Amino acid sequence: MPTSIAYDTDFYLWTQQQAALLRQGRLQAVDAENLAEEIESMGKSDRRSIGSHLRNILLHLLKWRYQPERRGTSWIESIGTARDEVEDILADSPSLVPQVDALTTAEYSRARRKAAKETGLPLTTFPEQCPFTAEQITGDYWPD
Repeated sequence: MPTSIAYDTDFYLWTQQQAALLRQGRLQAVDAENLAEEIESMGKSDRRSIGSHLRNILLHLLKWRYQPERRGTSWIESIGTARDEVEDILADSPSLVPQVDALTTAEYSRARRKAAKETGLPLTTFPEQCPFTAEQITGDYWPD
């Protein structure tokens, strides 16, 4: 089965074929266009994943700060798990470290809107600009 057909019809088979061709040094037979697209997609996936985890941390830090009476172990666990995931991804892809600030800025507005929705508090309760530093978000910080 030609590799281009396998890509469209059986992705797993295609990945196995491409890996085998690379290991055999048969570079001319590699489906370079689709392989390049998949490699690029993997990098984007890590970036999106960090963004999602940052949004989750920000959401729970906002709720922690602005609804102290509702603090509980589920928020602690959610923040801790997301921080661990960010740490793991950054350990595997340290070139993403400089992007944490930009990702935080991008994700904060989403976290802010979601915090307002989940808490029932007015959106204006939450600062327009992120009140937390990257170190606070990814470290062992807990707002008062």
